[in-house]
Amino acid sequence: MVFSSFTFIYFFLPIVMILYYISPMKIKNFIIFVSGLVFYAWGEPVYIILMIISILIDYTAGRLIDYFDSSPKKRTICLLISVVMNIGLLGVFKYGSFVVKNINAIFGLNIPDPELPLPIGISFYTFQSMSYTIDLYLRKIKVQKNIISYASYVVLFPQLIAGPIVRYEDVAKEIDERSVNVSLSAEGIGLFVKGLSKKVLLANNIGLLWSQIKDMDYANISVLGAWLGILAFTFQIYFDFSGYSDMACGMGKMLGFNFPKNFEHPYVSRSISEFWRRWHITLGSWFRSYVYIPLGGNRCGMLKQIRNLLVVWFLTGLWHGASWNFVLWGLYFGALIIIERIGFGKVLEKLPAPVSTAYTFLMVVFGWVLFETDSLSKAFSYFKAMFGGAGVLADKTAIYLLTSNLFIFALCIFASTEIFSKVALKLREKNEKIFSIFAPMVQVVLMLVCTAYLADASYNPFLYFRF
Repeated sequence: MVFSSFTFIYFFLPIVMILYYISPMKIKNFIIFVSGLVFYAWGEPVYIILMIISILIDYTAGRLIDYFDSSPKKRTICLLISVVMNIGLLGVFKYGSFVVKNINAIFGLNIPDPELPLPIGISFYTFQSMSYTIDLYLRKIKVQKNIISYASYVVLFPQLIAGPIVRYEDVAKEIDERSVNVSLSAEGIGLFVKGLSKKVLLANNIGLLWSQIKDMDYANISVLGAWLGILAFTFQIYFDFSGYSDMACGMGKMLGFNFPKNFEHPYVSRSISEFWRRWHITLGSWFRSYVYIPLGGNRCGMLKQIRNLLVVWFLTGLWHGASWNFVLWGLYFGALIIIERIGFGKVLEKLPAPVSTAYTFLMVVFGWVLFETDSLSKAFSYFKAMFGGAGVLADKTAIYLLTSNLFIFALCIFASTEIFSKVALKLREKNEKIFSIFAPMVQVVLMLVCTAYLADASYNPFLYFRF
């Protein structure tokens, strides 16, 4: 599958935005709906049918839940149909091969593997669509009777295939009535350029280092080389994913929507619990609202809290991919959070900030090894390399890679902290007029630099498109 969102951004998006701005409010949702379908079909023309089926299922379920408002049993049946159908589609297309392979391995069978291609963004739009019927059932929102308005919510192209996961209640008012003004559009452009710069200038460049090391024989990688590689991926995935989220939120503002923030400088966290309050915020919020709290959340004894956390983190890992690496990755973070919940969290609070932050960052880095390697055996081989498996602390290759990437590492470290944000805020507070002139100039320069990079770059999709 080939999908270039940058092609869409540079060639199709300007046309969409012009049509959107000059059109009356009553057809803006229709423009969003059509452009969302075109955006998805740009990279996944076949599976657009799957997304339309998901829309029809949840729209119909929503209308029926509203129609049977005074009949609890019928409302429950409608909700269950919606949830089962959505989970069923997700299960078949994302986890079908995984289930078949494991059944064959355990029972010695030879069931044919369906090997269905993974529809891009299916985990995102399925969770987003499900939130509508669940919240409607819980009477947190009102039914959307206009199918175009509902469909435009599901296929909002800025965040359709890689988040943030926007629940219907987040944009319920804006779906039918929103204002598109110069101030919000300017804010959106700034956020969009910030995200684009994260992806193109930081994620892509630091990702080149990880690509080099990832393809090496792990048995022969020096300790320095192994650590350089996984640290490069640590920054790559952050700037790649948070960059897309910023771009999505920026484009949302240009359309008159205020999407929820998805990242809040997670690498400065002082605990794993705090890290997950700052990383992929909308996914954590989704699981907390629809899995953790319904299971009992914190309103039960410690043993049940541990059970609830393990369920949530098992599902969080599985959500990311049909692989035991992802499952173990989720349970790894679940275990760390349970340890903090039992009492280690209070210890971290008492430690000096640099110590607790270093501990958290180190634990996250170990997690990324599980996340990024293709199998458990490769993950353990890489861990072995990180701790001297090859018997070499540093070789010429690793030293060369370190010296040639020092600048991009330093830039990534600073950009992952709150330093730039605080400096920008102070400059704005000190002189609003100068800042209002200087900021757009910086944005134009960054946009030109990013465009120059993309014109010369090879195909490099966003990492979270695969989920």
